[in-house]
Amino acid sequence: MTDWIKKINWNNEGLLPVIIQEFESKDVLMFAWMNEKTLRASLKNKTTVLWSRSRQREWMKGEESGHFQKIKSMHLDCDLDVLLIQVVQVGGIACHTGRKSCFFNSIDDKGDMRVDGEIIVDPKNIYGVKNG
Repeated sequence: MTDWIKKINWNNEGLLPVIIQEFESKDVLMFAWMNEKTLRASLKNKTTVLWSRSRQREWMKGEESGHFQKIKSMHLDCDLDVLLIQVVQVGGIACHTGRKSCFFNSIDDKGDMRVDGEIIVDPKNIYGVKNG
């Protein structure tokens, strides 16, 4: 059943880049990393379990915020080195900044960056002062 996992082209650190997309809207919510263990845990739990490079540990998306991601589908690209996961985003917030998506900084045609994404919930109300 999971023999395909052995065919994945993991990077030198044993990680796989993951794009997480909202199933209904097709909005890209976030980018993350998985290793083999977190991929298997995600398959088993039907929720995203990711690898944090900064914390050097696995984490289930929503473990602190309650904004879990229920997996609807998974797709590997043609080179078997990028994974697209379509999810139902619990609470409508994927970003630790309290926004729907982590991709809220847009670049206009002049090359200037602006913030587009509305803060749905103040991060202090999600994580407390330490992470907000």
